Amino acid sequence: MAPKNAVQSPIEQAALAKRCSHEGVKAGAKAAVLASVATAIPTFASVRLLPWAKANLNHTAQALIISTVAGAAYFIVADKTVLATARRNSFKQN
Repeated sequence: MAPKNAVQSPIEQAALAKRCSHEGVKAGAKAAVLASVATAIPTFASVRLLPWAKANLNHTAQALIISTVAGAAYFIVADKTVLATARRNSFKQN
């Protein structure tokens, strides 16, 4: 283990950054899957049950609603995870 004030080599910094981003990708993918399911169920149910939704939401609109929520969930969770991991690693080094 390096002393508290030691400077990391570029290889160690790259490995740490890769681990942080990998954790963010995993957390973001889990959130996207969960958000997709949580959005798909009410979207499909509303298209079947509500006359307005049946008339106005075609397959493309349904896919757009679900994919937008999944994409937003992915990027929000991945960003928060990467920042939290970087913050945690920063406190470990100090």
